[in-house]
Amino acid sequence: MNKRNKVKQLNRHVNHRRALINNMVTSLFEHESIESTLAKIKVIRSYAEKLITRAKRNLSDVPESVALHNKREVMKKIHDRDIVDKLFSEIAPRYKEVNGGYTRIYRLVNRASDNSEMGILELVNKKSKEEIKEIKKARKEALLKTKEEKNKTKSAKPKSETKKKDNNKK
Repeated sequence: MNKRNKVKQLNRHVNHRRALINNMVTSLFEHESIESTLAKIKVIRSYAEKLITRAKRNLSDVPESVALHNKREVMKKIHDRDIVDKLFSEIAPRYKEVNGGYTRIYRLVNRASDNSEMGILELVNKKSKEEIKEIKKARKEALLKTKEEKNKTKSAKPKSETKKKDNNKK
């Protein structure tokens, strides 16, 4: 009997389950839509909504220490800084006026191999695929520009004169 145990086990050990949830939530915020089994999606939905709520706390006027604390709490679950920045700068402002219900689940046809229930978890106010591709392309271009600028500044620095070595050995 599993009394008073409200954690969905997902047939995994604790560390594997945590890693699975963290990775799937990261993918959800990156792509704004993921496809998986219904059991996993239902667990991930609650984690994702809690993280969005935590990010929304930084939208109002809060002290810097509280804003930093919120960001660090989210970084415990999402280890990719770019995704955390996206969550705080793009995703949270979309839901500024909404209290909960940031995600939706679509049921799909059962998987052919094992007949498990499949579904899609997506953000309610998600961007289209074209918009996401344009944003990624702009980020890559910005990264390339910064790398080129760093390379130019490195090459522009004068090289220190190398000491001449005496070839005369006694």
